Amino acid sequence: MTVAFWIVSALLGLLFLGAGVMKLARSKETLAGSGMAWTEDFSARSIKVVAALEVLGALGVLLPAATGVAVLLSPVAAVCLAVVMVGAVVVHVRRGESFAPALVPLALAVVGAVLGFLHLA
Repeated sequence: MTVAFWIVSALLGLLFLGAGVMKLARSKETLAGSGMAWTEDFSARSIKVVAALEVLGALGVLLPAATGVAVLLSPVAAVCLAVVMVGAVVVHVRRGESFAPALVPLALAVVGAVLGFLHLA
């Protein structure tokens, strides 16, 4: 169980850390031009807030479990990332776009949360 928890946590953390940093580093126009059409419906500030939440969630998944300090925060952060991805699914459905790519990080976040809570037990 511990190995599965660490594999999922590492994938989840790296995925969201990369996505968040990329959104923080690029402008709204650059993101829209690179295939993230959903950014057209949001302000640049809102996009940066989502990006910051992704980075904080990634750090929240990895750091508590790695340091052994407040380890309950790792599965809680995974739940929060799942909520962010549910929001992403809603945005894509409202825009009439395919939401399938958002399902992989959503599933990873749910599995990470479940494994994290089981890891604590």
